[in-house]
Amino acid sequence: MAFRAVLQLDGATATGIVVPPDVIEGLGGGGRIPVRATVGGVEYPSTIAMRAGQAKLPVSADIRARAGIAAVPGARERFDALSVSNRKRHVLAVEGAKAAETRARRVAKLLEELGA
Repeated sequence: MAFRAVLQLDGATATGIVVPPDVIEGLGGGGRIPVRATVGGVEYPSTIAMRAGQAKLPVSADIRARAGIAAVPGARERFDALSVSNRKRHVLAVEGAKAAETRARRVAKLLEELGA
């Protein structure tokens, strides 16, 4: 089962993905659901668990580093400050790429621009 999501920071360092209810249902539900996750092309074993009332999949710093996903301080705030059309342009550029490598390159370029 595959779905797209955004990494979210919870607290100081806990980073993860909120798993949609229909995905949980498709996996049979339950308290702790063992899965094999793929983030940025990196596959790893993990467990979906309820945290703060939401089903979440943790993504460790090691997995983020191996996937080439790095935190850029203030990038989210700068992205949110862009006009709607500029945000949409960036999202479409990333989502429109067929190859994972191209998507990763476009995300890296955008993060570089937002970090400046």
